[in-house]
Amino acid sequence: METANTANHGPWMRIGIAVLLAVLTACSNSSNNQPRAQKPQAVNPMVEGPITGGGGDDCCVVNVSGFPVDLRIDGLDYEPATPFYTFLNFDMAEVGYVESEYFISGTATSYIATDDLGSDGIWSIEPADAAEYKTRIVVLRPINADDFNGTVVVEWFNVTGGLDAGPDLLQMHTELTRGGYVYVGISAQSVGIEGGGAFSLPLKVVDPQRYGSLNHPGDSFAYDIFSQAAQAVRNPMGMDPLEGLQVQRMIAVGQSQSASRLATYVNAVHPTVELFDAFVIHGRGSRSASLSQDPQVSVPTPDTVFIRDDLSEPIITLQAETDVPNSLRARQADSENYRLWEVAGSSHTDLYTTLTGTNDRGDDPAFADIKEQKEARPPFIFCAIPVNDGQIHYVANAAIAALDHWIRTGEAASFAPRMELSEDGTEFVLDSFGNARGGVRTPSLEAPVAVLRGGGQPPADPFCGLLGTTELFDDAQLAALYPDKQAYIDAIDRASDEAVAAGFLLLADATLIKTRARTSDVAGPPTQ
Repeated sequence: METANTANHGPWMRIGIAVLLAVLTACSNSSNNQPRAQKPQAVNPMVEGPITGGGGDDCCVVNVSGFPVDLRIDGLDYEPATPFYTFLNFDMAEVGYVESEYFISGTATSYIATDDLGSDGIWSIEPADAAEYKTRIVVLRPINADDFNGTVVVEWFNVTGGLDAGPDLLQMHTELTRGGYVYVGISAQSVGIEGGGAFSLPLKVVDPQRYGSLNHPGDSFAYDIFSQAAQAVRNPMGMDPLEGLQVQRMIAVGQSQSASRLATYVNAVHPTVELFDAFVIHGRGSRSASLSQDPQVSVPTPDTVFIRDDLSEPIITLQAETDVPNSLRARQADSENYRLWEVAGSSHTDLYTTLTGTNDRGDDPAFADIKEQKEARPPFIFCAIPVNDGQIHYVANAAIAALDHWIRTGEAASFAPRMELSEDGTEFVLDSFGNARGGVRTPSLEAPVAVLRGGGQPPADPFCGLLGTTELFDDAQLAALYPDKQAYIDAIDRASDEAVAAGFLLLADATLIKTRARTSDVAGPPTQ
C-alpha cells in the first residue's frame, strides 16, 4: 500500500463543524476508572487508504461568489494531490507528525425520536432510514509511535464556509503536537463533499480526480457517519487508520455549527454507543442541530437545549465572548461531569484561527503578541475594524489537556466564573479599559495592551460579525499602565501565573507569553 503524500499544505482555508446494534463489547473506563455500562458498538465501515493521487487538470479551480479562484495561487496555497481541509502552513514533520487520509464507506442510518425532545437533552432515539455513503477522514499522528500519549482528538469538520474546516485543530494544534495526541478530522456532513455553504468549496469540485467517488446521502445520516468513522479509528477491523497505535482515550470536539451537531450527538446518539470518553462543545448557541431533516422526516430540537446531565463522561462547553449572548437561554450550571468556560475578550473566531495560527509550531513566543489587522482571511475576508486577536486558543489548549487529565485520573477540570452581565442580561459589564468582566481571564485581559471584544464589527458582514474587534492602547495609555518595561513584565508574569493556577492556561503557553513580554516593545525597548 502506498504511503500518504505528506507534503506541506497551505494556510487554513476556512471562510470564517446507524448506530446499527451489534454485539455487546467490553467497555473502557470512565473518568472515575470504573467500568461503564455495556453499550452496543457502532458499525465498522470499510476503510481505504492511505489515499494518494488527484491533482489533475481539473483540480483546484472553483467558482467563489461568481468568479473563478485557483486554490493553488489565489492566497490559499493549496498543494494539489494532498488532503483538502483546514491545515497548517508548515510541514508536519517539523513537529514530529505525519498526515494521512482515508476513505470510509458503508451504510448509515438516520434517527427519529421515540418521545418528545425536551430542553433537558435527555433524549431517546431509534434508527429510521438507511443510506449508502462514502466519505473521508484525515489523520495526524506522531511519526514515532512511542510519542503517542494514547488519546485521540476527533473533530467534526465545520462546513459553514462551504468546505471542510477544523477550527479546533487550528486552536489546539500546539498542545496536540507537543502532547503526543492523534488528531482525526471527519467529513461528517454533506456540504463538505457535495457543495453548499457560503463559498461552496466541496471536495468533489476542488479535486474530482481524488474525491469524485465520495457520496454523502444528507445530514440526517451525519451522526451515524461520525460514529462509524470514530469506530474505524478506535476499534478497527481490517485496515487501521492509526497503523497500529493503540487508542486508550478518545475526545470529540466541534466548534460553531459543529458544536450544534455535537450537542445533538451527545444528547441523543452518544448514550447508545461506546465510543467517546469526553467532549469539547465549542462556540454553541442555545439550540442544537436537528436530529433529522428533509428529505428524511424532520425532527427539530427545542429552541433551548441543555447538555444532558446524566452522563459519566466529562464535557467542557467552551464559549467565546461572542457566543455568550447567543447561548444565554442554555447557560448551564456546572455539575459533576460538566464545566462551562466563558472566555472574556475573545471572539467566535479570531485572527489566530483564520490566519496567523497556521504558522505556529508552538515554540515561537511572538505568537503571544496582540495585533491590529483588518485582513482576516485574504482574499476572502476583509473587515472594517481590526478583528479580535485575543488568546482563546491558549484556553482551548488548556481545555483539551484538562479533559485528558480528567479521563486519566478522575481529577475534574476547573470551575470557571461566568461573564458578568447587566441586570437585564443584555450587555456585558466592562472594566475601566472597556474589556468585559468575569469569565475565564487570559493574560491579554489581566495585563492588557488592547480592548478586546467579541463583537463590535458593522452588522453588514456576517463573517466579520463573528470575528470581534481589537483596539490597541495608545502610547499614553501604555505609559500610564506600565511606567517601565519591568512593570509590564511583572504584570504579564502575575497574570500568567494566576491563569495557570486557575487551570485555564498551560505552563508551556505561560512560558511563551512570559518570554515574549521580555522581548516585546511594549512599555519600552526589549530587555537584554
